[in-house]
Amino acid sequence: MLAAPLMARVKQSQIKIMTKILLVEDNEMNRDMLSRRLERKGYDVILAVDGSSGIQLASAASPDLVLMDMSLPVLDGWEATKRLKADLATRHIPVIALTAHAMAGDRDRAIEAGCDDYDTKPVDLARLLGKIETLLGQSAGHRPNPGGSEF
Repeated sequence: MLAAPLMARVKQSQIKIMTKILLVEDNEMNRDMLSRRLERKGYDVILAVDGSSGIQLASAASPDLVLMDMSLPVLDGWEATKRLKADLATRHIPVIALTAHAMAGDRDRAIEAGCDDYDTKPVDLARLLGKIETLLGQSAGHRPNPGGSEF
């Protein structure tokens, strides 16, 4: 019975709904670095290490956005994104391609696969956050949780 009085004292403005980002990245160092930086910015980050598990987590966890490495084991990011966008349950989730591929046609290839945006590695956090916020702003009801520390 103690929970009800405590909850009554919590102001609505104190309750923060964290935006959930699925990071699909096979490189442990990249995965750790980027997930920690996003968490410090106030995002709830869930992790997948290959395209197949990324698809499963997207279906099960319903993230607000997916950051998809394109060079993945088991199922690459190109095919994983195509499958996410072909599924009625996940097609609405914005996907940002993350890749070390910086060739002229790679951005077009990512967009053709169904990605909503594209960013290159190494990740420039400020640039990536801008892309995340833009895409989340376009998704009704989803917005980042400001107030996380810089790093």
